[in-house]
Amino acid sequence: MFDATTILAYKGKNKAVIGGDGQVTFGNSVLKGNATKIRTLHHGKILAGFAGSTADAFNLFDMFEEFLENKKGDLLKSVVAFSKAWRKDKVLRRLEAMMIVLNRDHIFILTGNGDVVEPEDGEVASIGSGGNFAISAARALKKHATLDEENLVKESLHIAADLCIYTNHNIKTLILEDENE
Repeated sequence: MFDATTILAYKGKNKAVIGGDGQVTFGNSVLKGNATKIRTLHHGKILAGFAGSTADAFNLFDMFEEFLENKKGDLLKSVVAFSKAWRKDKVLRRLEAMMIVLNRDHIFILTGNGDVVEPEDGEVASIGSGGNFAISAARALKKHATLDEENLVKESLHIAADLCIYTNHNIKTLILEDENE
């Protein structure tokens, strides 16, 4: 895990949501508190979040967007092709970076090692230094609370921010709703 950020994604019944905090650190210093580490891709149909350096994030988001365009937005085909390319690239595979990508059907964690991981429950995934705190909170809230998808993500990230020194309370979220809503 990276001492960088916390990203949490949740693919619920009615919505897919991704959220992230805004803290950027360098060593033991906070450089910025309001960074955006999540974005929409492929005409607003894919959500993505990133843990790692900012320059790496822009390069990898752009690269992944090209795969989405080439695969006509098919997320499963895109993550497999992207993962192969990321793993084979001698420079990119050395990046200390992870991504979460999701749509209404799938959610994946991607790494430069060639990992393409779909969570066992197919609903919730997290990356970054506060990722374990956020996913634990999300699983508990999903089971014991009646929150909608966005509020579940926000509350889970706030819990992570209370525990992880590399995560702050400047939470941003992006949402994909069902087509018919």
